[in-house]
Amino acid sequence: MNIIKNRYIYIAISVIIIAIGFGFMIYNNSQGKGLFNYDIQFTGGTSVEINLNGKDIKTDDVKKILKDTDNIDNAQIQLVGNGESLIIKTRLLSQEERIAFINAISSKYSLTEKDFSVRDISATISNEMKRTSFLAILISCVAMLIYVSLRFKDFRTGASAIIALLHDALIVISFYAIFRIPLNDAFIAAILTVLGYSINATIVIFDRVRENKPKFSKVIDADIINKSIKQSLRRSIFTSLTTFFTVISLYFFGVESVKIFALPIAIGIVCGTYSSIFIAGPIWYMLNNVGKKSA
Repeated sequence: MNIIKNRYIYIAISVIIIAIGFGFMIYNNSQGKGLFNYDIQFTGGTSVEINLNGKDIKTDDVKKILKDTDNIDNAQIQLVGNGESLIIKTRLLSQEERIAFINAISSKYSLTEKDFSVRDISATISNEMKRTSFLAILISCVAMLIYVSLRFKDFRTGASAIIALLHDALIVISFYAIFRIPLNDAFIAAILTVLGYSINATIVIFDRVRENKPKFSKVIDADIINKSIKQSLRRSIFTSLTTFFTVISLYFFGVESVKIFALPIAIGIVCGTYSSIFIAGPIWYMLNNVGKKSA
C-alpha cells in the first residue's frame, strides 16, 4: 500500500465528495429549500403537540399527512412522556396550513381540537451565537495548529494536520447538505467532536513518523510516511471501529434528537480516520517537498 504514490487519488475522492455536497447546497438553495435543512432553532417555526389518548399514531403517517397537506418533508417528530404525546416541529405554518394538518390528523385518528396544542417558536440561535460558534471552531483550529507545530517543532506538520481537519469539517458539512440532516445547535458540538477525534488519530501517525525518522535516516520521506502509516493502521482502524459501533448504535436505538447528533458523529469518525491515514500524511509530504521533485 503506497499511500504517498497514490495520494492524488485519495485527495480526489475527498474533493469529489465535497464538490457533491456543495452542489447539493446550490441546487437546494435554487429550489427554495435553503443551503441546509435548518432546524427551527435557526429559523423559528411551529410546534404542534398531540395528546395521543392511548392511540397508536405512526410517525410515517404523520410525515405523509404533512407532505400531502402542507408540502413539508423535513419535520421533526418525537414521542414524549412515555408515548403519551407526540411533538411535531416544522417551519412556520400559516393558519390555513395548521387547520389543514389538524383536520387531516383528526379525521384519520378520531381526535378532537382539545387534543392539539399549537404554538409558534422563535429562532433561539441568533446571528451572534452563530458567529461565536464558528469563532470557537476557528480558535480551536488555531490552538491545535500551535500545539502540533510546537510538539513536532515543525510548522508544516501543524499545517498539514489543520488541512486534514478542514477536510473533515467540509466532509461533515457536505453530508449535512446531501442527506438534509437538520442543522441545529448540535451541529457545532458535532464538528468540534469530530475535529478532536480526528486530530488525536493524526497525531498518533505523526508520532510514529517522528520515531521512525532516526531509524531510517537514509530513506526518503515518502517511505518513512508509508511505513509509519502501515505500522499505525491496525490501531487506527480498530480504535475507530470501536467508537463507530458505539455511536451508530445510538443512531439506530436512540430517540430522534440523539439520532440527529449521532449520525454526523458517525460520519465524522469515518472521514476523520480516512483523513488521518490518507490525507494528513500525504499533505505533510507535499508541504515538505514544495519546490522539490516529488515521488
